[in-house]
Amino acid sequence: MSKSSITSSDNNLVLLESHLAGTLKKVSPPVGLIQRLRGRIHMPAREEIVLRLSDWRRLLFVLGGVISGIVVIITIGRAVYHMVGRRDMV
Repeated sequence: MSKSSITSSDNNLVLLESHLAGTLKKVSPPVGLIQRLRGRIHMPAREEIVLRLSDWRRLLFVLGGVISGIVVIITIGRAVYHMVGRRDMV
């Protein structure tokens, strides 16, 4: 690409952006929506996060579940790979 084609496309992009900025108006969300979202989004306090991480039995249970899930996915993937590979040989 030459430098003139890059500047031409940049100019077109700038023109398009300025046209859209002039035609589109800003829309504010309803107040009720914002209040419902704030009520649903809950960031736990630091103490609660530390308490959850210090519960090592639950942490090990979750970690074991994740590792088991990964092993199952890998096993299924390998089985499918071997089945598809065997079809080509026959």
